[in-house]
Amino acid sequence: MRNFTMRRARAAVRRLAVLLVPMISLGGCGFQLAGSGSLPAVMARTFVETSEPNSDFLGSLREALRLRGLEIVAEPADAGARLTISEDSTGQRVLSVSARNIPREYEIFYTVTFSLAADGAALIEPVSLVARRSYTFDETQVLAKDREERILRQALADDLARQVVRRIEAAGGATPIG
Repeated sequence: MRNFTMRRARAAVRRLAVLLVPMISLGGCGFQLAGSGSLPAVMARTFVETSEPNSDFLGSLREALRLRGLEIVAEPADAGARLTISEDSTGQRVLSVSARNIPREYEIFYTVTFSLAADGAALIEPVSLVARRSYTFDETQVLAKDREERILRQALADDLARQVVRRIEAAGGATPIG
């Protein structure tokens, strides 16, 4: 019985070592988990200016910024930074059609253009980002495909929000928030 317990303990230690060694080596090479970067301290209170206040992208971006410790303020006078979303658009186009001229494949795209300013200076000049996904269409499953399209569109918005946050982190170089 004791040998069995010792073998189980050694096996558990080996499994733990297999997990810990890669994690330790990744930390040493400068790897950071997504969401672990730092935003400029001047962004602690940020005003977001947009013409699309109810878009999927803006909702995703606000959530991503809040998770990083930023406070989104309602008035520009209360903010240390101004994040301007000058374009926030989405659409789709037909990629292929059947022999009967019925769409079979669509591409959904989401385009965002943003800039960041603080203390009267531009931290990030206007940058455009585009995300695309394609999906097949089956006219016998219209409701399911409509839901799939909405899910893909939200995924594109989430992806673009993460890209914007990473661009801000890369351009930051200032004292981190917190």
